[in-house]
Amino acid sequence: MQNDLVERVRSNPKFQELVTKRTRFGWTLTFVMLAIYYGFIMVVAYKKEWLAIKLGSGVMTLGIPVGVAVILSAFILTGIYVARANRDYDALIAAIKEDASK
Repeated sequence: MQNDLVERVRSNPKFQELVTKRTRFGWTLTFVMLAIYYGFIMVVAYKKEWLAIKLGSGVMTLGIPVGVAVILSAFILTGIYVARANRDYDALIAAIKEDASK
């Protein structure tokens, strides 16, 4: 019985749509995060002087807010994924469950 249920879910076109959408969006966000992170690392490696630019008359340099922005971008991208999952993926999962229970 369990194998039959698994096969019904896997053969459901909505399941295929869910897997495709979720995988594509996940990889898109992964590449965005990698670009942000490695972009920051490349600036640290090759253009340190950009991050050493003083902001105001204190000791704050451009590197501090840029580093914080890199960290915050991970939280923002996670929030974007969760919002899309709640909006799009949950409806598809509910439809898949309904189809499988028939």
